[in-house]
Amino acid sequence: MNDAAMTPGEAPGHDEDTAPISRIVAEVAATFPGERITLGDMAEAFGDRAFGMLSLLLLLPGLLPGMASVFGTPLLILGVQMGLGYRVPKLPKVLARQSVKRSDLLRLAGASSRGLKRIERWIRPRPGFFTSKAGERIIGWLTAYVAIMLILPGPGTNGPPAFGNIVMALGLIEHDSKVTGIGVALTVAGCAFATAILVAIGWLGVAAVGWFF
Repeated sequence: MNDAAMTPGEAPGHDEDTAPISRIVAEVAATFPGERITLGDMAEAFGDRAFGMLSLLLLLPGLLPGMASVFGTPLLILGVQMGLGYRVPKLPKVLARQSVKRSDLLRLAGASSRGLKRIERWIRPRPGFFTSKAGERIIGWLTAYVAIMLILPGPGTNGPPAFGNIVMALGLIEHDSKVTGIGVALTVAGCAFATAILVAIGWLGVAAVGWFF
């Protein structure tokens, strides 16, 4: 890949053997060759694709134990802004300065692509409801709900919502309404699962207080 020839809004050529997550992360890494990449730089560089790109990069750690809650707040802000109809993200300065290591990003991309191969091979530009403004608002509010699930502590509540939202983000970046719709269904199911666990934990906590007092 010729890094110097790539501009921020230009995607690398599609390759049958390169999964979308790997291509997207390669684009980010080529655009920002330094050791660390800030969220603010990515938001500026990728324009109207920034919501999908940033959501994806914030969600990848959600598949790893103990890392999801750190990225929940910026993801919540992105989701609310998308739900309100913003065309590009407007990150607070304190979040815009947050950065990720280039090496960590590449490592996460490789691990995630292996788990998403079956879905990734279907992704291609397909217009439809979820590529419309109304569809993007639904994606935004679902993303905000996923962020809340990532922020709240609970055993096994991070992975399912994060996985569904990653599929949504991939569809959004690639303008694929069908895959985005699959991601919406997976996200709703994952959030329902996570919500049920959190409600059960809350109920057990209240019951435990009642037993002692």
